[in-house]
Amino acid sequence: MGGKGIPNYQRVADDLRARILNGELGPGDKLPTEKELQQQWGYSTTIIKYALALLRSEGLIEGRRGSGNYVRTRPRLTRRAHSRDMRKAMGSTSPFARDSQTAGKKPSWESHSEKIPATPHIAERLGINPGDMVMYTRYRFFADETPIQLSHSYEPLAITGGTPVEYPERGPIVGVVARMDFIGVTIDRFVEEIITRPAMPDEVDALGLDRRGGMWIIAIKRTYYAGETAVETADIVAAGDRYRLVYEVPIDPWSPSNEGERADRAG
Repeated sequence: MGGKGIPNYQRVADDLRARILNGELGPGDKLPTEKELQQQWGYSTTIIKYALALLRSEGLIEGRRGSGNYVRTRPRLTRRAHSRDMRKAMGSTSPFARDSQTAGKKPSWESHSEKIPATPHIAERLGINPGDMVMYTRYRFFADETPIQLSHSYEPLAITGGTPVEYPERGPIVGVVARMDFIGVTIDRFVEEIITRPAMPDEVDALGLDRRGGMWIIAIKRTYYAGETAVETADIVAAGDRYRLVYEVPIDPWSPSNEGERADRAG
């Protein structure tokens, strides 16, 4: 059955994965039973179980007790980085709320804020001194009651302390950009570092991931700036199969001056 040197469980998983990705098996469809897969491939129960565990770890299928394995039906939220923080957008000033509503989902979230001294790591990201006070807020975001994203946010109290937006979720407006605008701090850019990694045990619990497979998550380290001043930094975790990140990056229009700059760099 092809693929010299390929483990047998990988052959089974590769075949099922291809059928899922090409749409032959769609969201909510039931996979062949373990017995049917054994008969099809001629492999042991252990091999078939390994193959299915691999697909669960990739977030492609889910097991239902007493019923079998099914292709996962996943909420599809798209985060469009070029427009998610528009200042005068219609509707919510919360980027997550806009993403959810665009996908036809009902957004909601839990949050808790407290004032804490900045750790050396967070202080370095914010350009402040270790021990300076920051507002720490942890979030869990839901779309149609499905947990989608976690976030740990840190804001220097030297910027927001004593203002109406000191507590991110208690003031007259939500969303980092809109809140900073409200107090006259104009955010002009944000920087993101994105990796994928296995979910930690607490993340598995908070996001309701399948414990039978080592689920992978998208981890985003994001910092907002007003000029050279960092006004918020956050660690964001999203279930890898529940969020799609789309970036639109503008390219400076051509002009004789920047053509000269390109020539200088090329030289």
